[in-house]
Amino acid sequence: MKQFMNFIGGEFVATSKTFENRAPVDNGLIGLVHEAGAAEVDAAVQAARKALTGEWGRMSVVRRVELLHAVADEINRRFDDFLQAEMADTGKPHALASHVDIPRGAANFKVFADIVKNVPTESFEMATPDGGQAVNYAVRSPLGVIGVVCPWNLPLLLMTWKVGPALACGNTVVVKPSEETPATATLLGEVMNAVGIPPGVYNVVHGFGPGSAGEFLTRHPGVDGITFTGETRTGEAIMGAASKGVRPVSFELGGKNAGIVFADADFDKAVAGITRSAFENCGQVCLGTERVYVQRPIFEKFVAALKAKAEALKPGPSMEAGVNFGPLISREHQQKVLSYYSKAAEAGATVVTGGGVPEMPDALADGHWVQPTIWTGLPETAAVIREEIFGPCCHIAPFDTEDEAIALANATDYGLATTVWTESLGRAHRVAKLVQVGICWVNSWFLRDLRTAFGGAKASGIGREGGVHSLEFYTELRNVCIKL
Repeated sequence: MKQFMNFIGGEFVATSKTFENRAPVDNGLIGLVHEAGAAEVDAAVQAARKALTGEWGRMSVVRRVELLHAVADEINRRFDDFLQAEMADTGKPHALASHVDIPRGAANFKVFADIVKNVPTESFEMATPDGGQAVNYAVRSPLGVIGVVCPWNLPLLLMTWKVGPALACGNTVVVKPSEETPATATLLGEVMNAVGIPPGVYNVVHGFGPGSAGEFLTRHPGVDGITFTGETRTGEAIMGAASKGVRPVSFELGGKNAGIVFADADFDKAVAGITRSAFENCGQVCLGTERVYVQRPIFEKFVAALKAKAEALKPGPSMEAGVNFGPLISREHQQKVLSYYSKAAEAGATVVTGGGVPEMPDALADGHWVQPTIWTGLPETAAVIREEIFGPCCHIAPFDTEDEAIALANATDYGLATTVWTESLGRAHRVAKLVQVGICWVNSWFLRDLRTAFGGAKASGIGREGGVHSLEFYTELRNVCIKL
């Protein structure tokens, strides 16, 4: 049986308290996860603090970049190991995990290493009151020990999206993976040791939130900053913990994202794009589309086309040929999503397709499956339109004017992403400027340039990650003023 141990100071650490890691596809037991208590979390933080003043803290940027490139290369060398671990933990199809999760997980180290190597700082010459001169220049220094609290939907990708820039900037990290997906964060510890990352630079503590590793980490006074991706309610709790000591936070939180399809859109591309944004990764994508607004002249045609696409999705085990639709992450999350399916029906929704659990072969019958689901006919006040579900579902409603579409898209507490489909360049610019989100895709979805700013507006987050924007959180910018 596999054992997922904590990784502290360059060593794997077992504990007496364990919990089960089960596979979403069939609920089979993958292995046992060793839960970190307060003592293990403290040891991890202390190891991270020690590394800041040791070899890692004294290391040149050039050498640090070389090591992070080596980390990426080693992930790619062990590509199949990471792929199998990610598929087992999440149940996602091979095509998705092999083309997105693992390649991006490795790339995050190289991208941010190269950015740090090349980023400039500002300098100014000034006259002084006594007739002399002074020079001001900026120096970036690491923030310190970063607590990295990770989600389960894209475990390696979103973890390295934070660990990559944190290490590139010279910080050390203590990672708390989701209890649902412990494998790749643990495996990365082997990579760190293999390429020569000094002990204590990268640490992993397993466990849950309240009363477990998550709370112990975010409340630890030795943690200098906290970065988190997950639901807004958890972000609020972490912000409360971070307020002790006035420690900075970087949050990517929940979303209730809108897709806007205008009548002049390329119809087939829009249908294909909304199919991806609503149903990919079984809807477990923070940037996914759960609210779709379609201009009235093409509304009925669009609903019928999206229905056909949803019903053509093939659920099954990760490695089976043609499978493009996986399970939800856990039994608990399956019940949450199904509860919204019930709420939609009770509210009087027209169920275009789905709304339940698919029939699966005996070997998969105990997995965490739900049907891709489409609704119409609900008012904007309905729970399935107001609240984040994080499942493979969407409600489609018609609109008439551009202003109406923008108002509908903005009528939410969240502000993470929007996708807009139109062949009018002017309309694309107008809508993109007025939607209240961190990222607006036009005629695309999930197309990411890692150099660009990424984050959420309103209740969808604090701060921006990506490119030089990540440096604003992971470094302290110090001004040095020298009187000549």
